[in-house]
Amino acid sequence: MAFRKNKKRLQWLVAGVFALLVACSPKSNPTAYDALQYVNPQIGSVHGRWFFYTPAALPFGMAKLAPHTNAYEGEGSWSPQGYDDRHGSIEGFGHFHEFQIGGLVVMPTTGALKTVPGTLEEPDAGYRSRFDKASEESKPGYYSVLLKDYDVRAELTATERVGFHRYTFPKSEQSNLIVDIGHKQGESSTVTNAFIRMNGKKQLEGYIETYPVYLTFCDPDNRVKMYFVIQLDKEPEAFGSFVNEQQEAGKTESKGVGNGFYLTFQTDENELVEMQVGLSYTSIANARNNLNVEAEGQTFDSVKENAALKWNEKLSRFQVEGATEADRIKFYTGLYHALLGRGIASDVNGQYIQYDKTIGQIPLDESGTPRYHQYNTDGIWGGFWNLGQLWALAYPRYLSEYVQSNIDFSKVSGWLHDGMAAGTYTNGVQTNFQGLLMASAYNAGIRDFEVETGYEAALRNELEYHSRNLGNGKYDLHYFVKNGYVPSKDTVIANGWVFNFGASHTLEYAFSSYAVGQFAKALGHKADYQKLMTQAGNWANIFDPETRFIRPRYEDGRFIENFNPLEGWRGFQEGNAYQYTWYVPHDPAGLIEKIGIDTFNVRLEKTFVESQKSLFGGGREVHSFSGVEKLYNQGNQPCLHQAWLFNYSGKPWQTQHWTRTICDEFYGTEPLHGYGFGQDEDQGQLGAWYVMGALGLFDVQGHAAMNPSFQFGSPMFDKVTIQLDENYYEGKTLVLETRNNSKENRYVQSVTWNGQPVENCWISRNELMKGGTLLFEMGSSPNKNWGVGMPPPSMTK
Repeated sequence: MAFRKNKKRLQWLVAGVFALLVACSPKSNPTAYDALQYVNPQIGSVHGRWFFYTPAALPFGMAKLAPHTNAYEGEGSWSPQGYDDRHGSIEGFGHFHEFQIGGLVVMPTTGALKTVPGTLEEPDAGYRSRFDKASEESKPGYYSVLLKDYDVRAELTATERVGFHRYTFPKSEQSNLIVDIGHKQGESSTVTNAFIRMNGKKQLEGYIETYPVYLTFCDPDNRVKMYFVIQLDKEPEAFGSFVNEQQEAGKTESKGVGNGFYLTFQTDENELVEMQVGLSYTSIANARNNLNVEAEGQTFDSVKENAALKWNEKLSRFQVEGATEADRIKFYTGLYHALLGRGIASDVNGQYIQYDKTIGQIPLDESGTPRYHQYNTDGIWGGFWNLGQLWALAYPRYLSEYVQSNIDFSKVSGWLHDGMAAGTYTNGVQTNFQGLLMASAYNAGIRDFEVETGYEAALRNELEYHSRNLGNGKYDLHYFVKNGYVPSKDTVIANGWVFNFGASHTLEYAFSSYAVGQFAKALGHKADYQKLMTQAGNWANIFDPETRFIRPRYEDGRFIENFNPLEGWRGFQEGNAYQYTWYVPHDPAGLIEKIGIDTFNVRLEKTFVESQKSLFGGGREVHSFSGVEKLYNQGNQPCLHQAWLFNYSGKPWQTQHWTRTICDEFYGTEPLHGYGFGQDEDQGQLGAWYVMGALGLFDVQGHAAMNPSFQFGSPMFDKVTIQLDENYYEGKTLVLETRNNSKENRYVQSVTWNGQPVENCWISRNELMKGGTLLFEMGSSPNKNWGVGMPPPSMTK
C-alpha cells in the first residue's frame, strides 16, 4: 500500500511541476486573448440534445466524453437525453456522442458491485450516484464532479480520438469500474451486438453495434459500429462480465446484448486510477493505433492543458471588446457549441468506414498525414443561416473538409447524404441541403475540394428523382421536378411516423435549386443553370393570391380547404404557413412583389411585436417544438432569417431592432434559459445564429448567390477582431467596430468600410474578405434615410 501512496504523491508532484512549466511557457498562451473565461457549457443544458453537453472534447472531436443523467435505455430517436442540469444523479460517463451514435459508458463505484444503474427516481436501485452542482467543473475540454455516494472524484478530458479518465478513490476494500456496452445510450437506440474482452492484465477491447431509430427507415440494412481499446494504469484484483444484474466472476470476455464488464481493486485514500480509451469506427486495431499515437507521452494534465489551448485558439479567432459580460458569455458559449458537434469519423491514419462497409483511405501528404478528415453529422437543415456562414468566415478549412467528406460518401453510395452516422444514412428531416452548402462554400471562395465531382453530386441531388428514399432525402422530388410543386399528401414511414410536408419541401427544393444553379453558372454549365433556375421559381406555384400565404395544394391543383395559417405540421415540417411564407430566401424581392410591400411589412412587424410576448419562441414551455404554432419560432431553423428581411423591404432599422432584441431576450445565460426555454439548440445552430446576430452580419441567402453579400444588423460589441485564414482570403483580419454603441443605441446611423461610406444595408462578402475595418456609427433612434436606397441582391433583382 505504501507504493500506491507514494505513486499518488509522485503523480501530484509531476502534475504540479507540469502545470508550473506550462504556465511559464509561451505555448500556454498562443494569443493574448482568453476566450475560455466566457464559455459556460451549462447554458442551455436543460432539455438538451444528446450531442449538446459533451464538455470533455476537442473542437469537432471524435471522443466526446460527458456525464449521463438520463441516457441508459433511453428512447433513442432524436429527443433530448444524455445530461440534464435539473437532474441530481449520474449513471456513468459516455464516450460517443453524435447524431444517432452513442455507447461505451464507464462508472466508478465503491462497495458491493451493482451492474444496473437504477433510475433518477430510485438511484439506490443501482450504481447511479448523487452529486451536488457545486462540485461540478465544466469547461471546454474538461469535466469534473464528485460522486457523493462513493466519494469518488471523476475527471474527464480528451484528445481528438482518445478519452482520458482520472478517478480519485477513497480508501476502499472494493473499488469498481463498470463498463457498459450492451444497453441503449441516448440516440444510439437498440444494441444488436456488443463484445468486450481482456487483452492482457490492464487492457480491454471490443465493439458495439447499434440499430438507431433513424436507420430503421433511412438505411434499414445498415448498422452503426463503434470500436474501443481501454488502457488502465492499475491492474484489477478481480474482474468479470455481466448481463444486466447477472454477474459472472472471472470471465474474460462477453458477447451479446445487455452486457458489460467490471473490474475491482483495493484503493487507498485519495488513490488515483487513470484510464485512456482509444476510439474508432473502423476496427479495434485502429482504436488501438489512435490510442497509441494520441496518448503517447501524455499525462491527464498535459491533455487537459492542450485541450484548453486548442479551444482557445479556435474561439479566439473572434476577439470581442465591450458590451456586458453576459453578452460575451452568450457569444463565446454560442461559438463553442458551433464548434462542438459534427465530429471526426476518420482515424489518425486516415482510414474511415464507407457506406458499403469497406474501409476508405484519405489521401496522405508528404509526411504521411491525412490531408483532411471525415465527419459524422446531423443534417444541415437551416445550417446555411448560421453554421455555414460562421464556418466560412473563420473556419474555412473545416467547411472544406466537411464538404469533401460528403463528396467521398457520394462516390460510394451514389448520393450526397444529409445526415451520416459511421457510414450510414441518418437523414433527420428527409430533405437534403448538402448541395446548397457545397455551393455556398464555393461561392465564398473555398474551393480546395473536388469541385467538379462535388458539382455532379449536387446536380444529381436537385434533378434526379429515381432511386430516392428517406436516406438520401428528397423522396418526393419527382413531384417537384415534374409538376412544379410537392402536393399535400400523407407519407407513412416504416416506424409509423406520418409525413405531410409538401409545401415546405417545395420551398426548400426551390431554394437548393437556386444555390446549385448559381454553382452551375459559376462553373459554366449553362443548360444546368437554366433548368435549375426554373425550378428555383417553383415556390410561386404554391402561393395563394387570395390569402397571400404559401398554401399547400393537392395533387389535382386545389389548395387545401379549412386553411389556418397558424396550424402546425399540415404541409409544413416543424412549422406552419405563417412561418414558412417567408421561406423564399433566394428571392425576397419576388416574395415582396407577390404579397405587396405594405402587407409584407405590416405582417412582418406584427410577427415580431407579437412574438416578443412569447420570447420569440414557445415562451417558458420546455419542449423542442414549443413554437411550432406561433407566428415566429427562434428555437427552430425555418424562421432564422426572418428578422433580417426588413433589409429587403425598405426598413433596415427594424432588422437592427429585432435582431438585437432576440439576442437580448431569447438567449440567456442559465441552464434552463439558454436557447429559449429548453428549445432545440441542434448542434450549434442557435449558438451560431447568436454569433452572427451579435456581429451584425448575416446573409438571408445563406451564401447561395454566386456573389454572396452580408446584410447588416445591429453590431453588439464595441469592437470585434476576426482572424481571417490567409490560405483562403486576401485579408488577415476583419475588424467590426462601433461608435456610440449601447443597449439603447442599437440603430445604425452610418457605415464606412476602410474609411469609405457604405450607403446600402449590405456589402459584398468578397469585399469584406479583403480585410479592413467596417465601422458603424450607432444611435438611439432609427436613421430612416440610411440603407434604404438599394436592397440586397435577390434572384429577380
